[in-house]
Amino acid sequence: MEVVDTTQINSFAPIAAQTDFPVSPSEEAVFIFTSGQLQDLIKEAIQPLRDRIGSLEARITAQDEKIRALEAREDHTEDNLGIQLRLIADLRKSQDPQPMQRDRGEILRALIAANGGKMLAKDARQKMHLKKNQFTRVIAATRDYIEIKPLHSDKRKMVLCLIGTRVLCTNSG
Repeated sequence: MEVVDTTQINSFAPIAAQTDFPVSPSEEAVFIFTSGQLQDLIKEAIQPLRDRIGSLEARITAQDEKIRALEAREDHTEDNLGIQLRLIADLRKSQDPQPMQRDRGEILRALIAANGGKMLAKDARQKMHLKKNQFTRVIAATRDYIEIKPLHSDKRKMVLCLIGTRVLCTNSG
């Protein structure tokens, strides 16, 4: 057998493995395990990884539940927002004078004009045969034409006056 120079062999090895002296076989670590010992060693090495995987899976499950709860909450919020928008639109529509209120408003203006441009609100309501809430809506619909002031002799009573007529609305009743 031919003796080979170690410098020739080391030139092919990685730099970290290149040595100028040969390694003796007595310094190499040799382990002999039975198959049961090797399985136990592998299980022991893998157990922290299994524990970590288990905790990550539990965390993912908890986050999935939170996501589902948030999605359900978002759906509920969207439904509520839609309802609120419809209610706001309905309120805006109800603030506009309805045809019946406009007609009654014209009747109220004519009634006040027939009484010299001013009249007690109670008397006008009674002559129009309206309930208090209906009369309030009619007055609200005719704010551009009718002014409401308290009666000077009794502040609990209200006087309705036409706006823009020659008759000045004073607190004289």
